[in-house]
Amino acid sequence: MKNAYCAHRNDETGTTQSVLSHLQGTAELAAGFAAAFGAGMEGRRCGMLHDVGKYSDAFQRRLNGSPESVDHSTAGAAEAARLGDVPAAFCVAGHHAGLPDGGNKYDDDDKPTLWGRLNRAKDGRLEDYGGFREEVEIPAGEVPKQFLRTAESGFFFTRMLYSCLVDADFLDTERFMKNGAAERGDFPALAEYRGKLAAYTAPWLEKPRGELGEKRSAILRAADAAGVRKPGLFTFTAPTGSGKTIASMSFALAHAEANDLRRVIYVIPYCSIIEQTQAVFESVFGDGSIVAHYADVEYKTGENKAGGDRDKRYLAAENWDAPVILTTTVQFFESLFGCRSSRCRKLHNLAGSVIIFDEAQMLPAPFLRPCIAAIAELVKNYGCTAVLCTATQPALDKLFDTDGNLPGATPVEICPDREKLYEQFRRVRYENAGKLSDQELAERLSAQTQALCVVNRRDQAQTVFALLPEEGRFHLSTAMCPDDRRKKLDAIRRRLKEGKPCRVVSTSLVEAGVDVDFPVVFRALAGLDSIIQAGGRCNREGTPGVVNGTVYVFESEKPAPRMLAQNVAAAKYALAKFDDIASPKAVSAYFSEFFYIEKGMDALDEKGILRLCGSPEMPFSQVAERFHIIDSAQFTVYIPAADSVPLLAELERFGPSRALMRRLGQYAVGVYPQHYNELKNAGALKEIGENAAVLEDARLYSGDTGLALTLEEGCGLFS
Repeated sequence: MKNAYCAHRNDETGTTQSVLSHLQGTAELAAGFAAAFGAGMEGRRCGMLHDVGKYSDAFQRRLNGSPESVDHSTAGAAEAARLGDVPAAFCVAGHHAGLPDGGNKYDDDDKPTLWGRLNRAKDGRLEDYGGFREEVEIPAGEVPKQFLRTAESGFFFTRMLYSCLVDADFLDTERFMKNGAAERGDFPALAEYRGKLAAYTAPWLEKPRGELGEKRSAILRAADAAGVRKPGLFTFTAPTGSGKTIASMSFALAHAEANDLRRVIYVIPYCSIIEQTQAVFESVFGDGSIVAHYADVEYKTGENKAGGDRDKRYLAAENWDAPVILTTTVQFFESLFGCRSSRCRKLHNLAGSVIIFDEAQMLPAPFLRPCIAAIAELVKNYGCTAVLCTATQPALDKLFDTDGNLPGATPVEICPDREKLYEQFRRVRYENAGKLSDQELAERLSAQTQALCVVNRRDQAQTVFALLPEEGRFHLSTAMCPDDRRKKLDAIRRRLKEGKPCRVVSTSLVEAGVDVDFPVVFRALAGLDSIIQAGGRCNREGTPGVVNGTVYVFESEKPAPRMLAQNVAAAKYALAKFDDIASPKAVSAYFSEFFYIEKGMDALDEKGILRLCGSPEMPFSQVAERFHIIDSAQFTVYIPAADSVPLLAELERFGPSRALMRRLGQYAVGVYPQHYNELKNAGALKEIGENAAVLEDARLYSGDTGLALTLEEGCGLFS
């Protein structure tokens, strides 16, 4: 009987949605999403197949309250496989549980691979869903040829197609549950953003403030003019203090308008930089105009509230259906290599976008080749423009030219005359200070009224801090929770502005994009890009072309962490070869002549991601499991404080929620297993979940230096 089979039930309204209606609605949306990269027919086929397993009596009983477990996803996958449509089979099989590994045809039918599930259907272990044939006509599907040229392109395409299906499934279900009401969208058109930016920058262009303003205006004009170019791969190499945040957005909006692109996605390595960038953009475009998607952001969800009190950005963060997105490097790339619907659902909205990679030199070296391959795929097959934006361009041409990415492609530089521009904005000299003990380092810092020191180790940051005069001394590291770091940075900026004594010892978290300005900086030997980024915190507001700031590069008495050994070796090479290690020639040589060669190609794909992506078994789950930019071995310790205690009480009483855990993230410190176990074994922690605990002894945490890195530092409590 027509429409007798139900897909969803709305208990609030007492209404049901037929399976046919849901398939048609999902297919229509998926076709529209996939059309953005020429695969509309394939998107429609996935939509019409994904829930045909709901045409079973078992699922209908389940919908009516039966406790039985029903596999409704394998049926559509089996139908796709019978048609020889492998991408559709993967997408349909994983539209709830996530894209599976392919496996092989000998897999047992209990194995969670695609072949295991197809064998389950072949063995007759699925409930009869044959009723779908009376209602559903499976549409023709076609995978465009460009996605079949290499195994890697097919792997990437399947994930993009999966994104279309799962987002369409979510949205059609949401539409039914909301009785047809649309709660998404309502953002300005992208052209309106460009108009607001033009109005914001007009005074700079008409009457630049001094020599610095004139040079920034010249860069802005160059960026805007470059926007008319065709989509592709670009670099934007502009010195610190040259206004590249606004200029890169100006390029992106002009480029989107000239090429009919859909959105701008800004990818940033650190949350602290995102907060600053979001504030800059919202001052231009208005509050609520930017969708920021990262761990610490919080939007009103409307949960348990009448009247739909929900921030529109909350929903847009789920699938990036907004004109301007700010996100982290971790969120961006772990989504591209993910397999779960919550991660992947946004991916189809990357097609036809301008994607700006801010601080591009910080793309993670152990995953650099997979990241470059993903960027190349987006440019080559999905109509995207990628912009590598940095003051220290990491010379990635060779990597784009290898692995079959973009053979022969030469990135277009947006910013003209890099060498000349560098000299015009140069405000800092770099001096080799040789080896310094912690005591010698503290003495040299104490001789300065205002100075920043960046070291490679958290324990060294705490040690040197303790050796400084108490007035105006500050410590910054990831041993402190984000809330305390933010408060310290506010205090540091006030003292710098007022000319008061201010001596800061920090780990590298301060050097990339954090807006502070010191006359003198000390930087422990590290990668050349890190040294130059630290130099960007020196003499920022000085007269361009006048070298009044000094960065002292020193070698610590303790060796750098092993993970930095090759970076340090490459920096020593540059220090020995170049008088000015921050010059474009030195930076290019550091990356192209030494750094990548010294590391070797295997080290730039440490987890073998590219090999897996080229495997005929298409191991989606394995790739997702391996691709974690941040080491998942870190544990979390929550710090009790005036603002966090009520949140911890809420967690204990009601359990975790996404919004609550985001708020608690401001009072969290990440620690490695050995440190966590030391605290746990000493009875200093109260565990509240897997790999997470609350610090029970306040003496082990200081608002000045953070969590004690050894128990001996914690007041000798456990001697």
